[in-house]
Amino acid sequence: MLNWQSFFLIIFAVLSFFSAVIGFKNSKKGNTNQLTPYLFFLGAFVWADAAIFGIFWLVVAFICLLKQDWLLFLLVTSVFWVVRSAGEVIYWLNEQFSTKVRNKPKTLHLFKFFPNESIWFVYQIIWQCVLVLTLISSVYLLNLWL
Repeated sequence: MLNWQSFFLIIFAVLSFFSAVIGFKNSKKGNTNQLTPYLFFLGAFVWADAAIFGIFWLVVAFICLLKQDWLLFLLVTSVFWVVRSAGEVIYWLNEQFSTKVRNKPKTLHLFKFFPNESIWFVYQIIWQCVLVLTLISSVYLLNLWL
């Protein structure tokens, strides 16, 4: 019998597979750093991310399906976002203090609320909040899983 968690994992695996395929195709065309706003749920912000994370999430979903372990999927997801958000904090700290501008403030989604270079600081603290929340949820989920 297929429960909702298994159904979710199957859909997630399929989306991950197609994201990887499309990510590799776009990366091969030289679009590795082109933004992918619709793949945020995979942690993919650019096409190269989609290629790699698509494979990662496909494997994670497959293992969790085989083990029928929804809690493991939640734990892996939480730990993934701890690592991903820590990287994003570092990224936006570097952007904030770099002399080379990689992300022009006007191109960032929240610029309309923070219309100057403070947008880099805002992105940094948003990712710090994600880091704290996912670190706490990882500890909590690990305790449940063990």
